[in-house]
Amino acid sequence: MKRSAARLIALTRKETRQLLRDPSSIAIGILLPIILILIFGYGLSLDVRNAPVAIVMEDASPTAARAVSGLQLTPYISPVVVASMHEAEALMRERTVDGIVRVPGDFSRRQAAGDARIQVVVHGADAAKANIILRYVSGAIAQEGLRRTDQSGSARPPDAGPATGTVTIEQRLWFNSANTSTWYLVPGLIVLIMTLVGAFLTALVMAREWERGTFEALFVTPVRPVEILLAKIIPYFCIGMVGLALCLLAARFLFEVPMVGSLAVLVVSAMLYMLVAVAVGLLISSVTRNQFLASQVALITAFLPSLMLSGFLFDLRNVPVVVRIVGQLLPATYFMELIRTLFLAGTVWPMVFRNCAILLAYAVVLLALARLVTRKRLD
Repeated sequence: MKRSAARLIALTRKETRQLLRDPSSIAIGILLPIILILIFGYGLSLDVRNAPVAIVMEDASPTAARAVSGLQLTPYISPVVVASMHEAEALMRERTVDGIVRVPGDFSRRQAAGDARIQVVVHGADAAKANIILRYVSGAIAQEGLRRTDQSGSARPPDAGPATGTVTIEQRLWFNSANTSTWYLVPGLIVLIMTLVGAFLTALVMAREWERGTFEALFVTPVRPVEILLAKIIPYFCIGMVGLALCLLAARFLFEVPMVGSLAVLVVSAMLYMLVAVAVGLLISSVTRNQFLASQVALITAFLPSLMLSGFLFDLRNVPVVVRIVGQLLPATYFMELIRTLFLAGTVWPMVFRNCAILLAYAVVLLALARLVTRKRLD
């Protein structure tokens, strides 16, 4: 019994020392839980606060201004006054605002007759968020409408639609006529799949070659580091593009997600993002040179942030500033915004140029770093 206890103590001491000498195990056991609890605790938010909504006042009367005054008092809506419906629609397509409240020019006259109407248009890509914003806007307008009803005792016409006091709300959803979350989630899933194929798979395969000594065999040949990297990039880039094609077919024919924008623009932007993802995998594998460690680093630095902080699950405008800044540093955030816009809203060229330029810059920087750490020498 004493010998068994002594062996157990010796083995436990040995394993403890080995654990302390392995930074990756400490990172997984201690740092990963801390990162996850911080991300889920501070970063994950399904609430809608300060949602930007454009206000189009075609009727400049005090009566019309009072009808939408409740929008200024709620913490859930951030009104943005614009001059015309055309300007509001442009802001909606660029996702600068999440909705439009339009007060028609004959609002005062129709309210006096008991048949006033206000049009509310909401960006419906995220069906759950759109319904929340509709409720917030209707509730804010209802405050003034109910107050006026209490004072005048007027009633809305029996054939009117959803109303708030003497004001009828005409609701419309843009870019998601089916009002389903599938149209919102499927384009985002394409981003996650490309991240998984590009960064995670590339990091694992490259690290395996470091472990097996394949790179050492290449280093004694006349081949240059640039040629090695290109030889690694091309096959996984092609696999990623085949995966993209399968995802697009599934989105169109299985989930019936409409493709409103340009397919060519989507493919070009996807190629840029795949270059970024593959470059991340190359960089991780070149630094770690270990399959296990490479998989964990790829999970923590590429896949989990893309899942949690790219706008896939929730709007980054509803999270703390620090988390929002981290999300804005991720390449997946820009491709996520771009692919959803191309699928549901169309080809918004200012967003296309901006996001593609950012993805191109990420690809150049990350590939340059991968080239820098891939040298023909053994450390």
